[in-house]
Amino acid sequence: MKYRPEFPDRFGSIQEARVFRSHVLNWYNNEHHHGGIGLLTPQQVHAGRAEDIRQKRQAVLDKAHAKHPHCFVRSRPRASQLPAVAWINPPKTSQMEVA
Repeated sequence: MKYRPEFPDRFGSIQEARVFRSHVLNWYNNEHHHGGIGLLTPQQVHAGRAEDIRQKRQAVLDKAHAKHPHCFVRSRPRASQLPAVAWINPPKTSQMEVA
């Protein structure tokens, strides 16, 4: 959070810090589309909506390609795939072996 441009140098109180944290976490989980998870929000992935959203995006890309194939000179456009695993801080190898 501290790298967000709106992060203040200081908070006036613990209550002010909690309100700020609440707003940032809401944005991060519900509004920010993460490149590491196929340009979805964490909430979309957690709620199990990722594949449905990806399929809808692919349908839009297919229509765009059908209508304007000359705009896609290299290949047909593809919606982002979800990674098999996504981590902020991956566990150490020894921790993964125990789990």
